[in-house]
Amino acid sequence: MSETTLPAIAILGAGSMGGAILSGLVQPHVNVDGGIRVTNRTAAKAEPLDALEGVTSYALEQTPDATARALAGAKVVLIGVKPHMVPDLLRDIADDLEPGAIVVSVAAGVTVETFESLLPENVSVIRAMPNTPSHVGKGVTGIAPGTRSSDEDLALARAVFETVGEVVEVPENQIDALSTISGSGPAYVFYLIEEFTKAAIDKGFTPEQAATLVNGTFAGATELLMQSDKTPEQLRIQVTSPKGTTEQAVTVLQQAGFAETFTKATDAALARARELAAGS
Repeated sequence: MSETTLPAIAILGAGSMGGAILSGLVQPHVNVDGGIRVTNRTAAKAEPLDALEGVTSYALEQTPDATARALAGAKVVLIGVKPHMVPDLLRDIADDLEPGAIVVSVAAGVTVETFESLLPENVSVIRAMPNTPSHVGKGVTGIAPGTRSSDEDLALARAVFETVGEVVEVPENQIDALSTISGSGPAYVFYLIEEFTKAAIDKGFTPEQAATLVNGTFAGATELLMQSDKTPEQLRIQVTSPKGTTEQAVTVLQQAGFAETFTKATDAALARARELAAGS
């Protein structure tokens, strides 16, 4: 794996998603000049991160000026706090950001407009939507430029998120739609696995056997797709022998409106994302 060199980074709120990105930044092939500074509210969350090489971790409850310390010299600032906390945080950090810093949002539903309205004009904003497989280096992140970000800023943000997986660049008006696919997508997959596992148990398998059968099938099918030059449809047809058992199962799914259900589900997620954005 080729070495990646990044400038100093601050992660404000190294919880679930911020922590996932941090896990990519501390990989051996990633060199962060100037180090990584992270903040969390409590010492219980901050202390384990301080043991990571190249990471300085601050607890807000112990260090009142933790945020300012984390921001000093940081070229990339990742905002990882919960969406409702973002506006107040941006007001607090506006004067501490380095000129030319890139502020990257991973907060769902908070628009670039909100960020840019609360931050100095000499700071650029990029909106990102990573997903939970980033925790294991298999993430898919959508990134969208703000009105003040340059191609170089976007390239730097891409490099950060490539440490935990793949990156797709889109305009901001597609970020909410992207969130319904890659952002929420792992939940859809887990739900399918959950229900498929229940079906296996109903067929008489133990929970352990069912987990092996179902989890292995999903993992194997995904790996086959990744390594194949065939589309998912072609691979499905390849498994589905005419008048065979798989064809009967697929027919039941089609008759139940399985395809339409995915459209309805992602449409519902998109409507909610837009509601959140409107209120940000």
